[in-house]
Amino acid sequence: MNSDRYAFYRFHRLGEGATHTRARPTAVSRMIERPPAIALMGPTASGKTRLAIELAKALDGEVVSVDSALVYRGMDIGTAKPGLKEREGVPHHLIDILDPAESYSTGRFRDEALAAMQDIAGRGKLPILAGGTMLYFNALFYGLSALPSADPEIRRRIDEEAARIGWAGLHAQLAGIDPEAAARIHPNDPQRIQRALEVYRLTGVPLSVLCAETRSTPLPFDPIKLIVAPADREALHERIRQRFLAMIGRGFVDEVRALYERGDLHADLPSIRAVGYRQVWAYLEGEYDRDAMIDRGVIATRQFAKRQFTWLRREEEALRYVSEDEGLVEAALREITARLER
Repeated sequence: MNSDRYAFYRFHRLGEGATHTRARPTAVSRMIERPPAIALMGPTASGKTRLAIELAKALDGEVVSVDSALVYRGMDIGTAKPGLKEREGVPHHLIDILDPAESYSTGRFRDEALAAMQDIAGRGKLPILAGGTMLYFNALFYGLSALPSADPEIRRRIDEEAARIGWAGLHAQLAGIDPEAAARIHPNDPQRIQRALEVYRLTGVPLSVLCAETRSTPLPFDPIKLIVAPADREALHERIRQRFLAMIGRGFVDEVRALYERGDLHADLPSIRAVGYRQVWAYLEGEYDRDAMIDRGVIATRQFAKRQFTWLRREEEALRYVSEDEGLVEAALREITARLER
């Protein structure tokens, strides 16, 4: 699509040309009370980045990344982080804000995402949330439960237990304490297993119970939810394989090696636990050979996509699109414009 074909959508967004439609004053007053925002979700390798940029260009928007790995500097290839050229001048928020040695909580993400959205809306632009960290989307849409802060000593003990019995063993332990949380958390997701056990050890109350009891304020925006995904799982699996191989070809191993050789990072950090990075890191430590690393990286990414689909099924009100659809951008813009004009 060229810029001229975007003119219609820019003209009709947020009340431009209000004299041309009788319905506009109602729509505008509603937007002032609860500003609109786009929430673009989807599994990994589904084309969210490209679609978000096209929507931002058409609707005078700015992108707020909803991705727990894109926050880290120096992690570009393995996260499929859009470079400055790919962003085409569209401002992106919550990208490259942390060193890989740092942790980033869901609560901090929510605070910083809301601040970015309010800043964007305050300048008359449209916030476009885009990413695949569904836990972050959930926190934005429905608020956060009042949970205790992290306790370094308890986390250290949990890490020591993981070294002895493995994360699968700790997941089994979690299942005995909090079956509901264990059912939601994959046995290969150490960060969330650790948090669920930490909360229980700090409070004596299962994480699922605390989450059900208290929630912070829901999103103070009116989200238009979009989901983009390939037509079938096999197509997605092949896209994942091809993308991982392309990352390897572009120097992904060298990128992780640079992190590995810093000397201050380790495999239990959230940044290094990211899908793909975990497998390349293990390869550099000699746990398996290059072919096995690639196979494990592809499998881990497919498992990650499966977990994303589990979350996405809950979003019953979202508009759904097929990644391969040649008319994807125009179809999404028509729906978004119709929603904005209501």
